[in-house]
Amino acid sequence: MSDTRHIIAVFGATGAQGGSVADALLSDGTFKVRAITRNPMKKNAKRLHERGAELVRADLDDDKSLRTALKDVYGVFLVTDYWEHMDKEREVMQGRRVAELCRSLKIKHAIFSSLENAKELSGGRLEVPHFDGKGEINDYFREIGIPVTSVRMPSYFENFLGAYRPVRSDDENCFILEIPIGGVPLHGMSVRDLGGVVLSILKSPEEYIGKDIGLSTDHLTIAEYAAIMSKHTGKTIKPSKLFPEDYEKLDFCGAYEAAGMFKLYMMGLDRDKEMTRKLNPKAVTFEEWMLENKNLLNLR
Repeated sequence: MSDTRHIIAVFGATGAQGGSVADALLSDGTFKVRAITRNPMKKNAKRLHERGAELVRADLDDDKSLRTALKDVYGVFLVTDYWEHMDKEREVMQGRRVAELCRSLKIKHAIFSSLENAKELSGGRLEVPHFDGKGEINDYFREIGIPVTSVRMPSYFENFLGAYRPVRSDDENCFILEIPIGGVPLHGMSVRDLGGVVLSILKSPEEYIGKDIGLSTDHLTIAEYAAIMSKHTGKTIKPSKLFPEDYEKLDFCGAYEAAGMFKLYMMGLDRDKEMTRKLNPKAVTFEEWMLENKNLLNLR
């Protein structure tokens, strides 16, 4: 008997977001997964293939490979990566290329991992390229009539293992959580929980096509994040008193853009914990995530 399940093309299938989506779809079994990757020889790609995913090599800069990758698919999950090249216009062109192919190939449902256009939202006061480009792509999907749902991730909990990892203070018995947002609460979510959200959206297209869905499972101040981390690591972790204006003066690549992102966070973005929980009832709070990942922090 032939397999009549709809095919979902998952971009970034070996990365954090696409990997979460591919995992959720493979575990559920309602849809077939076509994992789009530039390198099918990656370990993550091979693991997906072993679980039943079809691997297809394609590049967001190459129309021909994309057309082949999207042939005969029902739906697409698209995530673009500004940080790979740090070129907003290139990211926008990549997204537009996929949108145009979705129209040409009559794809029934696109789910795009979008973000707000900071420049528009702030009346021109802020430019945050890795947000703005995704906002432009999202608008283009709508302009050309693609049946699209956008999902907007908040800050990943996984950032606390990397960019947001507490740093040791001058007092060797204390660590500082250096997130420059003052006392304003920050929305967060584990990226691994995106997959369950996308699966639910694909199963109920009539309910979600045309919507922008802001995701979150927690909305905590940096002091609250620090307190939860202290509780589960046994270390003294304190919030910094940094603001975005302090951050943009730091000497590292991307500091100015990161500062703009935190200014945008301080303005308040539309994220919906109730909707997130409806779409993925298993999505974890920060405390639940910390219980599972406290040893990965390895604070010494």
